[in-house]
Parts: sequence; C-alpha cells; structure tokens
Amino acid sequence: MALKISESAAVQMPMKTVASLIVLVAMGVFAYTELTARLVSLETSRELMQADLLKASDQKPVDQEQLMLLEDLYKTTEKIEKRIEDMMHNKVNIQFLQKQMEKSLADIEILKDKVRANGSHK
Repeated sequence: MALKISESAAVQMPMKTVASLIVLVAMGVFAYTELTARLVSLETSRELMQADLLKASDQKPVDQEQLMLLEDLYKTTEKIEKRIEDMMHNKVNIQFLQKQMEKSLADIEILKDKVRANGSHK
C-alpha cells in the first residue's frame, strides 16, 4: 500500500481550516520574534549594567586621594582623642597637687606663726 502523490494530486480542505492554519503559523512566528527581541533586550541591559558596575568600581585618582585623606583624618582624630584623655588625667593630677600645695602653704603659715610666737625669728 504505497502512497502515490503526483503533481496533479488535489487536496481538498475547507477555507476555514486553511485560514486557521495561516493565523496559527503567523501567531507562532510573531510570538517567536517577540520572545527573541525580549531576550536580546534583557541580555543587552545585563551587559550594560555589568559594564557600568565595572566602570563604577574602578578607583580614580581622586577617589584614592580622598581615601588617603580620610585615613589621615581618622589617625589625627585618634591622636587628638588620646591627647584629650591624657589631659583629663593631667587635670586630676593638677587638682591633687593644688590641694597639696594649699595644705603645704597652710602648714607653712602655721609654722611661721609658731616661730613668731616663740620669738626666735630674726
């Protein structure tokens, strides 16, 4: 049972079916084209975004200079904070020494008064 198809073979198909097939093929081609265009668009935007990120991550000389200045400012701030702490300790020591000196002066005055009271001051 071999199927013999020749050039003169006729095919009968309703026009409704032919129109439906044409519409289906057209819809498939359109969907494929839109899908391909969307993929290309997404790939392009991804590539551009990666290029922008790489470009933004490069440090320019101005950025490096600013980082160096920031590091120097942090170091200077730490030195100043340490110095302030040392000065706070100095304040405590100075106050202690002032009290000691006031006590010593008071003791000296008492001794002077005792020497004057004894009459041996010359």
